[in-house]
Amino acid sequence: MKDNPIRTTVIGSYPFPAWLEFSTNNLEKFGEADLIEMQEDAVKVAIHDQVTAGLDVITDGEQTRFDFNLSFYGYINGIEQNSIIPRKWGPPAHDQRGKHRIIGELLAPNGLGVVEEFKKLQKLAPPNGPVLKASVPGPFTLSGRLLPNANYKDRYAITEALIPIVRKELEGLVAAGCKEITVDEPSMSCYAYKSDTKRFVNIFNDTVESIYGKTRLSTHLCFGNFKGHAVGYRKLAPMFPDFLDFKLDEMHVEMANREFAEIEMISLIAKKMDVAVGIIDVKNYYIETVKDIQERIELCLKHVPADRLSVAPDCGLSQTARWAAKQKLGNMVLGAMEARKNL
Repeated sequence: MKDNPIRTTVIGSYPFPAWLEFSTNNLEKFGEADLIEMQEDAVKVAIHDQVTAGLDVITDGEQTRFDFNLSFYGYINGIEQNSIIPRKWGPPAHDQRGKHRIIGELLAPNGLGVVEEFKKLQKLAPPNGPVLKASVPGPFTLSGRLLPNANYKDRYAITEALIPIVRKELEGLVAAGCKEITVDEPSMSCYAYKSDTKRFVNIFNDTVESIYGKTRLSTHLCFGNFKGHAVGYRKLAPMFPDFLDFKLDEMHVEMANREFAEIEMISLIAKKMDVAVGIIDVKNYYIETVKDIQERIELCLKHVPADRLSVAPDCGLSQTARWAAKQKLGNMVLGAMEARKNL
């Protein structure tokens, strides 16, 4: 169970500081020691902002990654990265991201790097502070940028090859003392309307089977956020009831950007597990007031008990400017504190 009713949490990513954005585009100007220092400083910034906001749960902000999942392909053998970019110009959309050819067996002998990220977070976070969480993209989401070939004939075959890689990383996190893990599977929520949702359940459960019950396990289901743009069919209904069979302690669903459409469906989730509601919109620059947050929480409480409810941003905050992210998180925490007073 959660440590607080109406717990305040985040998904995973946090905006890069401006100097880190500059540095990642000028890596040739830095030495190896400079890069290590840069990474630690960036994690310290993310920790500082989240602790200052007063969150119950924090992450490392995914400051050492390129996007929430794209850098993971650098850890996987057997692929030729960014071999195909469907579209380079025009309005921003997911088809501007590179697709990777598979040129050999998919293996990650040195893991995916998340265990090392978490150990850095453990070292830099304040002692006896918030709960520390790690986020890992799930195998179906990771499979989306890999192109099938003769040995991996479709996306499901690629996914099956990635399951043991992701599973091993999750096991490593548990061994490192990670008490909370999110397995991000936005591709499942984006494509549930036209896919075999029972197959998605089997994929997810196969991935987490060995760690279920050993850590607080959650998943994040959203409809995509590339430069403020969704990618999927933005309805929860196609996911249920099948997704209720995920082996989870908490399920996160995007709500704020969708003006709390289908809010009544969180009652279904709460019958099986805790529910984390996306209560601030990461795609806009309206700063939700404390009163806004309190009213949104009160709406959620009409459908779920407080001890089953967490609140969070709709998605990771990497696509939101840092000045806005700080204000949104701060108000989210204050709104939750106000709502708790009425329990």
